[in-house]
Formats: sequence, structure tokens, C-alpha cells
Amino acid sequence: MDLQLLFVSTGGSVPTARRGLPAILLQRGGEHVLIDCGEGTQRQLMRSTAGLAEIDLVLITHLHADHWLGLPGLLKTLDLRERTAPLTVAGPVGVRAALETVLGVVGRVAYPLRIVELGIGDRLDRDGWRVEALEARHRTTALGYLLLEDDRPGRFDPERARAAGVTDPRDFGRLQRGETVDGVEPSTVMGPARRGRRIVVSGDTRPAPGIAAAAVGADLLVHEATFTDEHVERARKTGHSTAREAATLAAEAGVAMLALVHLSARHRPSEALDEARAVLPGALLPRDLDVVEVPFPERGGPVYVPRGGRPPRPGDAEGADSLPPVR
Repeated sequence: MDLQLLFVSTGGSVPTARRGLPAILLQRGGEHVLIDCGEGTQRQLMRSTAGLAEIDLVLITHLHADHWLGLPGLLKTLDLRERTAPLTVAGPVGVRAALETVLGVVGRVAYPLRIVELGIGDRLDRDGWRVEALEARHRTTALGYLLLEDDRPGRFDPERARAAGVTDPRDFGRLQRGETVDGVEPSTVMGPARRGRRIVVSGDTRPAPGIAAAAVGADLLVHEATFTDEHVERARKTGHSTAREAATLAAEAGVAMLALVHLSARHRPSEALDEARAVLPGALLPRDLDVVEVPFPERGGPVYVPRGGRPPRPGDAEGADSLPPVR
């Protein structure tokens, strides 16, 4: 099953000409999960290869304006498009009151809208995966999120099954589903369980123990890097991280890939990236509409696809507006 993150908008606090306000779209098979929804998110989605996808779940990290003020407009646009499927919006305590107040002004929606308030450690169980709320350390109640797939059964060995006396291909399927066939236990013909993919999104935070623990062995950590070390005191006062701090946390957690977001407009991207790469050479600083593809672990590590979420422009030569992917 395909799994990728589309970095819809990668700036922080205020938009710039090149970076919009925070939003990430996780696409897993046919599911679409939006993490934060800054002002302008729906327009960015329309400009992307995803379009205004049938979003199944919205996760809000905290209620500072740059992380959620695009949500009322998106909800109303989905309503105008005659959406009928239910939508869940989840976030920290306070998200219900905030949304109900805004929708009381701009108007309710006709489709079922479920609002869920999460505390640290709370889970949202999905089909084959789950979301866990993590403790973030910001100036307000804030959450990070762990997105974790269930383990998958090990690989089936048909030769071992035949050697054990199971020869009917229909029984092969029963063994793979966990059934015992003619006294043959599935464990004797199946390899070890294969772990699911693990993605952590920090939201706005100081380096936080809960996020660090969840990130251990993660395939991808998306961590804010609002400041460089030059402004580390300001980072501490405002509840943010520097690029070096984010990279240090990622290196200690042994993540396969680190993607930095929420960069302040006061910094050049190259400054933040150089600082992070001094600690973790493979660190990335995606731009708006870049993509990270996350294959199953046995198929290799995550792949960064610059401009992977941008539709080709009319008249472009094939591949002319793209850079090679980075593993």
C-alpha cells in the first residue's frame, strides 16, 4: 500500500511568497489525513496533484491561528461541493469550542462532522493503523502525532507448507489468515511479523521527551525548526525549536529521515539546513508541494521527491521541472 506525505505548506507564523502556513497531507492508499490547516490550505491543495481530496481525518496540533484558520473555509468548500461522507476533526482540548464558534458565524455544514478532543496518549484507531497523541511543549496546549501502522504477517513459505503436507492452494490462504490446517500451525510456515511504518509529526514544540520516544526507529520525523541557533533564546521563550535541536533529537532517535518545517521568515532555508546537516547529514527542508514517499521497510527507506506534488506545467519538457528523488 502506497504511503506518502505531501508538504502542502511549510512556513510558520506568517506566510511568505514561497511558503504557506502549516499543512501536511498524508495519503495512505485511498485515505487522506490532513495535519494542520493554515490559511490558504485549500488553495494549495487545489494547486497540487492531490487536489481537494476526500479528506477523511483532520488532525490539529494546537490552536494558534497559523495552524488552523484555514479549516473553516475548507469545511465550507467541502459543503459547497455537496460532500456527504462524514469527516472527523481531532485536536487538543479547546478545538471543539473554537470550531463551533467559527461555524456559528460562517454557517454549519450538511455532512456529518465529528469533533474529537484528544489528550496525551489518546488514540484514534483506523483501518490497519492508528494515531496517537503526543505531548508537545509549546506556549499553549499542543500535541504532536504518531501515525503507526499495524504489524503485517510474515511472508508465507509454500515449500514449507508442502513439506508439512499442505498442498491445496486454497489452504495456503487459510494458513496466511492465521488458521490451522490439518494440524499445521501458521507459525510453522510463516516468517516473522513485518513491522508497520512509523511517522511522527511534532507540531510546534521545544524538543520534547514524548516526541523523542515516539520517534525512536521512525521511518520519518517531521519536526519544526522555526529558528537557527543564533536565536536559541527566542526559541526557548516562544516554545519552538532550532534546526540544530531538531536534528539532535532525530539523530538520537535513529530516524530514517528528518524533514524540517515551520521555518521562520527571518532565516534563509540554507542556513537552517546547514545547521541541521552539521548534526544529521541527511536532514531535509522540504518546500511547499514537495513529497516524501514512505515504502514498507523491507523495500527500502523513505524517498524525498522535490516538487513531487506539483502538476507538470503546460509546455514543460518531461522532467524539466523536477529534481531527482533523494533517499
